[in-house]
Amino acid sequence: MADSAPPDAVRLSSAAGRWVVLTTVLGSAMALLDSTVVNVALPRIGLDLGADLGVLQWTVNAYMLTLAGLILLGGALGDRFGRRRVFVVGVVWFALASLLCGMAPSAGVLIGARALQGVGGALLTPGSLALIQSVIHPDDRARAVGLWSGFGGVGAAIGPFVGGWLVDGPGWRWVFFLNVPLAAVCVPVALRHVPESRDPRAHGRFDVLGAVLGALALGLVTYALIAAPQRGASLSVVLPAVGGLLAGVAFVYTERVRPEPMLPLTLFSSRQFTAVNAVTLCVYAAFGGFFFLVVLNLQVVVGYSALVAGTALMPTTLLMLLLSARSGELGKRIGPRIPLTVGPLLCAAGMLLMTRAGVGAVYWRDVLPALVVMGLGMVVLVAPLTATVLASVDVGRAGLASGINNAAARAAGLVAVAALPLLAGMGPEAYRSADRFSDSFRRAMPICAAVLVVGAFIAWRTVRADALERVGGAEPEPGEPGEEAAEERPCRPECAYHCGVGAPPLDPGERPRKRRA
Repeated sequence: MADSAPPDAVRLSSAAGRWVVLTTVLGSAMALLDSTVVNVALPRIGLDLGADLGVLQWTVNAYMLTLAGLILLGGALGDRFGRRRVFVVGVVWFALASLLCGMAPSAGVLIGARALQGVGGALLTPGSLALIQSVIHPDDRARAVGLWSGFGGVGAAIGPFVGGWLVDGPGWRWVFFLNVPLAAVCVPVALRHVPESRDPRAHGRFDVLGAVLGALALGLVTYALIAAPQRGASLSVVLPAVGGLLAGVAFVYTERVRPEPMLPLTLFSSRQFTAVNAVTLCVYAAFGGFFFLVVLNLQVVVGYSALVAGTALMPTTLLMLLLSARSGELGKRIGPRIPLTVGPLLCAAGMLLMTRAGVGAVYWRDVLPALVVMGLGMVVLVAPLTATVLASVDVGRAGLASGINNAAARAAGLVAVAALPLLAGMGPEAYRSADRFSDSFRRAMPICAAVLVVGAFIAWRTVRADALERVGGAEPEPGEPGEEAAEERPCRPECAYHCGVGAPPLDPGERPRKRRA
């Protein structure tokens, strides 16, 4: 029996349904493109602004910091004040911040604008899929989500190529200006054709304190890690590091005592949810460090132009686009334990192979094999990881669980981008010298691979093979209150295509029907 549809639900076959999909695709494309095109522009940004490696790290991390810290709050704002309203505000905010990024006269202005851009991303990212969930008729929702994730996957897959073309053509500033025309189309369409929707159950106070403490903890620790190579163990490094740790403790305490926390710690009473988030932290820390450094290596060491470097990375995202849906089906058949173990190990092998990409490297021999192995590992890993997150909690909390997992992945990437150059002995000016950067890159890749191996070990030891078969990942005893819940299938992912390299997709899941005797 299908879910009951609200009287104003929109059919996908109608003009209004197609407008809704177009709006959400345009909005999510802005965020997905940004996650892949900016890295390609980093060497040129550093050259034009006279910036050291720390500025390049902050160009990536300022955006990730506000996005990771506020994305859960952004979803709550949409539920309360209207999903279309918050989505439109996010798109406009993102576009204006992008405009400021493109016009930035200095590194400081660029970093500040990137932080503002992350705020806009935190508002629009949860809203794009939430609009489909709330507006499209339940019978058409799976097809609508398939279209949304498919077109979004295409955008993510071609992002490195588009970024390289813009950097080598009109210039790196157009990497940011690109978002303005997308917003100029998206906003009028949303206001004219997308109905407003809210969650009538949304009530209570927003956990602003939790969001601020979480962002403060990440920001202070990130500052200390980026500053350490240049300033050493000085007070200007030690004090922010200690302050970040204290802010993290205060965040955990706040989330424990607040009646309606942004991050309900009770979710971690599910051992499967805790386990899969530990795997997520390891995997996306490695991914964050890898994709930050590999684009620099291809341009600084191998000598590729921005366009060639961006094109060179496309096999990874294309493999995810083409095979992620099949990987999700495989995970359903064999369970998530093997994919979550084998996937990180394949990615680790790809990163070790990438150490061959030095001065004079040949693409077909030294670069492509590493990216293919890396892409296959991500294909094997990402879809089952998302499915396990959704199945590890009660069906009604699947969307929140997905949001937490997404934020955790972004936070892991943020810390990795800050820490990896320090761990690899990469100085502030290393990216200006092919020899120095090549040596540091060869030290960094085994570190990333080791983190992935730790993630694979955690998955093998803690993720159950039948984790996708029971709601909340638990098996209740006969006669216990949980027995009725076990008769209901776990929440299944709605997103078939997974092409984002910075975080797993936000996926509220497809609500299952109860099994009948």
